[in-house]
Amino acid sequence: MDTKGIDQMLGLLRATAAQATGKPAETQAAPGGVDFAEVLKNSIEQVNQAQQGADTLAANFAAGDSNANLHDVMIALQKANVSFQEMVQVRNKLVSAYQDVMNIQV
Repeated sequence: MDTKGIDQMLGLLRATAAQATGKPAETQAAPGGVDFAEVLKNSIEQVNQAQQGADTLAANFAAGDSNANLHDVMIALQKANVSFQEMVQVRNKLVSAYQDVMNIQV
């Protein structure tokens, strides 16, 4: 089981909890670690690109473009919808985790 991501998330939560209590945060940069904010930003950009691509295909199909077919348009729209719903669920989990950390009695 890969625990690298879990360890990074725990470090981020500990730093946030320390900052909320006014104590200096102990920053522990994992060697070769991935920046959580960068991963989140890249994921949001991918969802945006999927939505823009689906919108472009739908507009081309509606305009009567002979290269766009309904099958491809529907698949692109469904992929964009699923990726957006996934992003919303991740956001909900992050908000819930943040609220849990903020409610910790110190």
